[in-house]
Amino acid sequence: MECNIEANKAQCNCTYEPCSRKGKCCECIAYHLKMDELPACVFPPEIERTYDRSFERFAEWVKGRG
Repeated sequence: MECNIEANKAQCNCTYEPCSRKGKCCECIAYHLKMDELPACVFPPEIERTYDRSFERFAEWVKGRG
């Protein structure tokens, strides 16, 4: 399977501008999991902008939706 970086970038909501992993989803996910966090794409914009990408923050957000 070939990575379509430009198409991925078009859908990427990450606001961290110097990120070298934008559009490279496999690298992004691996990096964030290694850091015990989730990538920007699983968060809504208002949470993503805080850069709190922790599993705890994700769980709080999910619990608040229900």
